[in-house]
Formats: sequence, C-alpha cells, structure tokens
Amino acid sequence: MRPHALAAFACALASTLAAAAPFVPAGDTEVVERLPSRLLLPAERAVQRALRSQRIAQPANLPVAVSAARAALQRARRSGDPRELGEAQAALAPWWPLPDPPPAARLLRAMVLQGQHRFDVALRDLDTLVAAPGIPMDVRAQAALTRTTVLQVTGRWAEAGAACGQLPRLAPALVHHARVCRAELASLRGDPVAAATQLAAVARDTADDTTRRWVNLVRAELAERTGDSSAGALYRTALGADPDVYTQAALADWLLAHDRAADVATLLAGREDADALLLRLAIAWRRAGDPRANTAARTLAERFRAAQVREETTHQREQARFELDVRGDAPAALPLAVANWAVQKEPADALLLVRAAAAAGQPAAAAPVWRFVSATGYRDVRLDAARRQP
Repeated sequence: MRPHALAAFACALASTLAAAAPFVPAGDTEVVERLPSRLLLPAERAVQRALRSQRIAQPANLPVAVSAARAALQRARRSGDPRELGEAQAALAPWWPLPDPPPAARLLRAMVLQGQHRFDVALRDLDTLVAAPGIPMDVRAQAALTRTTVLQVTGRWAEAGAACGQLPRLAPALVHHARVCRAELASLRGDPVAAATQLAAVARDTADDTTRRWVNLVRAELAERTGDSSAGALYRTALGADPDVYTQAALADWLLAHDRAADVATLLAGREDADALLLRLAIAWRRAGDPRANTAARTLAERFRAAQVREETTHQREQARFELDVRGDAPAALPLAVANWAVQKEPADALLLVRAAAAAGQPAAAAPVWRFVSATGYRDVRLDAARRQP
C-alpha cells in the first residue's frame, strides 16, 4: 500500500538559507525546539516500551529489531512524527551500514530512507530486493510496492508504470494494488474517466477495509484534480476510525481550497502535535482571524529552525506552505518550493511551485513544472487555475 504519510514529514531549508550560519545554542538552558507530544494509545505505548527494552537488552537480535522498526514506521505513518523514523533507524543500527544486510533489515532501511526523502539510496535497496534471488515473498512484495511509490513520487512515471505491471508476477496478492497503481498513473497522464471507473471497481471488489480506504483516498485525489465535487465525500470515507496524517492533511487542503476554514479547525482539533496538521490549522486560523494563528506560527517557526539545525531534508513542502500561506512571504516560499520540486514531484508539489512563483511575481520560476507537464501529459484543473491567477 502506498505509504502516503511518510512523504509528509518535515523540512530542510532551501537554497536561500543554505548559506546561513548554523544555529548554535548560547547555553545549555536555551530551548532549541519544543517537541510535540506523541499521541499513542496506552496499549501502543506499552508495546513500544517493551520493544525498546528488548532491543536495548539484545541489540543484535534481528527479529526484535525488525519488530521495533516496523512498529516505529507504523507510528510514523499514523502520526507524522519524524522522530519515529529515527527510532526505526536506531533499531536497525547493527545492520544499517552493511552493504548486504538481511532482507528484512534492507527493506526497513529502504522504508526509513524513503521517509527521509533519500529516494535514490532507497531505490538501490529496493531494486536489490525485487531482483535478487532467494528473497522471502512478503519482503519482495513490500519492496515492490514501496518501489512503485518512490518512482511515482519522484516523477519517474514510465518506470512506475512498468513496476506496476510486475506486481502480480512478484506476488499474486498484489493484483488490486497493481490495478490501483495503473489507474492512478493513467489519471495523472490525462485519462481520468477510465481511471475513475477502474478505481471504483476496485473499491467495490475489495473486502479489506484498509485497502478500500486507501483506494478511496486515491479516488478522492483524482476527483480533486479533475474538479469533481465528490472529492470531499471520498476523503471523508478514506479517513476511517484512525486516520493517518496524510489523509487528514489532504482533506484539510480540500476544505481550505473551498474556503471552509472553520471545518478545518474542527477536523484537526487537538492535532497540533503533527507539523503538517498544525500548518493547516495555522492557515485556517489565519483566514478566520483567530489569534491562535500567531501561536501556531511561532511554534512552526521553532520546529523548522530545529529541523535546519538537524540538517533534515523532509520539510521543504511544509515550510514553503508556511511562508506562502501563513506568513504571506512569497519570496521566501519560492526557493523552498523550487528545492522541494527537485526532490519530489507529486501534484501538491507542482501546485505549490506554481502558486509560489505567481505570488512572488516570478512565473518563470515554475518552468520546471510546465516542462514536466509537457513531458508527461499531466493534467490538473488546479494548476490551470493557478496559472491564470495574476
């Protein structure tokens, strides 16, 4: 399944800030960052503590490390907390630097690297897992799914399409995933009607609730790109009882695009712990004239500054949105959006760069997006509307 939430983790600063002097705290008492609390259920917290204790006691025990890393990645997918990626990496520490780690460790390493937006390095591990003999079927299947995601996120759609076609051969259980993958790519490249029909059929055919929610999320994104009003209802269906950060942020963005800031505040109430969701709350509060917008803006600025200190490379999209839609500073947003587009090429990244370029009075800065559109056949009504804005 496409791990959307991993792509939403937070930020490294772009070219305009690259030359700035590194931040050094003046003393031990200076606050570098106020970390958001992790929202864990009691049972989940107990499992986390037990796995951590086992890992500390047996650092070279691969099954324990794999369980700990998987649990951390699942929490990351749900919460959007980048610290969980660090916990997963720590669990894999004995195998992390190895050129040929065990398959399960190599897969989890690739998934952590994907979450860190180190896509080229992740693909090297994933390519090996898909092609090498003797890889366990479950590991090969997850590697193949993750590989298609990375190829799509980085704009390598032709390769992603070929990878989609290989999924059923690698693992017969991936038939539905292959259908969704092909339909989504077809919709991106200008065939939305057939894609929508195929996706609706997959949603009807699958008995698994998690898979159906994922398919409905893909359907919602397609509907939004084509201007179909059913997008909002599909996003709601995709949320489920325990929504991940990506789906909540996607619905919030749809609501913001339809001037429903109050609904965003209701949807995301109490989710200030996740940077991506606090960003949407800040935008909604700013539009509504709510004084909480100022507090949210200060908190986000602190978190982005701390990410710069850590030299993270996963917040460019969020920080560009922050500069553009919270601070209203298009000249600061534009280089961040440009740097983000160089790394990932999802619809949200294209729209962000076009908007930032237009708002900064530098429409030529969005030329990489229009070259991509021309080369791939990508279609999105939001891009067309953004291009027409003065």
